[in-house]
Amino acid sequence: MGEMLTFPEDAREKFPDKSFQTSHALSDHPLLQLPALVALGQKLDRDQFEYSSGDTGPNQRLEDIKHIDLEPVEVIRNIEDCGAWMVLKNVESDPAYKRLVEDALESGARAAGFKSCQEAGMIDAQGFIFVASANSTTAFHTDNEHNLFVQLHGTKSFHAFENEGREVVPDADLESYPGKHRNHTYQEAFEDRATVYELEPGDGILLPYIWPHWVRTGDEFSISLAITWKTPEIVRSNKLLFANGILRRVGIPQSPPGVYHFWDNIKVWGYTLARAMIEPFRRSERSRRFLRGLLFGRKANYYYRTGGQT
Repeated sequence: MGEMLTFPEDAREKFPDKSFQTSHALSDHPLLQLPALVALGQKLDRDQFEYSSGDTGPNQRLEDIKHIDLEPVEVIRNIEDCGAWMVLKNVESDPAYKRLVEDALESGARAAGFKSCQEAGMIDAQGFIFVASANSTTAFHTDNEHNLFVQLHGTKSFHAFENEGREVVPDADLESYPGKHRNHTYQEAFEDRATVYELEPGDGILLPYIWPHWVRTGDEFSISLAITWKTPEIVRSNKLLFANGILRRVGIPQSPPGVYHFWDNIKVWGYTLARAMIEPFRRSERSRRFLRGLLFGRKANYYYRTGGQT
C-alpha cells in the first residue's frame, strides 16, 4: 500500500512554514464517505458540530450568518441540497478516525523527510471534516495549528495568505477566547497577496499556523479533511494568544508575544494553571457548555445556534 500523503520535491525546504500543494490517496477511504459521516455524526457530542448557511462571503460577520434549521446529522444527510456549511470537530475522539488521522499525519511526516511525527515535532494530532453544499463559502479566518488539508469530494477554491508581517491580520486580531469568533475582517485588496489553490479530489495543501484563508466550494457538494497538529512552540503561542485575548477583553492592552518575555512566561504559567484546574470539569458536553457560558457569556456557545435560535 502506498503513502496516504505525498509532497513535491521542494517540500522539505518549505515545511511547515510555507504553503504548498500536496497529493493524497484518501478520497475513496470508507470512513470519509457520506454514509460513514452520518454514522459518525450520530456518535459525536453536540459541541463537535458547527454549521450554518453556506450563502456567505469572505467578509462575513458572525451576527449576520444565516442559520440552518436542521439537526446536525440531517445536515450531513441533506448536504447535496440544503445549502449548508458544516465542520465535524475533533473526529479523533472516535477510535477509527483517530487511527486514520494519526496514520495520515505519520505519512505527512515521512513525506516531509522525517522518520516519524515524533522526529518532526508533531504533537496533538486532530481531525476536522468539512461537508459543504455547492457554492458555499468559508469566511476569511485563521486556525491555531498547522494543517494538512485534503480535498475528498467536489472542488474547492482555497485562498491562502502569508501573514508574517501581520499586514493582513494584526496581532490583536489573532488573540482568542471562547466567544470570539475566528473570522477576521477581509478586504478585496488582500487578493494581491493570495496564493489560490484550485483543489480537486486527490489534491491537498499544507496550510501553516495562523495563515489567513477563505474557501469556496464548486458546483457540487464537497467533503474535505483537515489533518492538524501543533508543536511545543505553537502550544506556547496559543496560550499567549488566549491570555492576551482575555486580558484585552477586560480592558488591559497587551503587547504581541515575544515583546516582553518575562510577562509572556507569567501569562503562560497562569494559563497552564487555570486550565489544569478547569479540565476535570470539562469531561462532558453539558459541563463544557455550562463552563463556557458561565466564564465567557452566551456568545461562547454561538455554534449551538440553528434556525436563528440559541
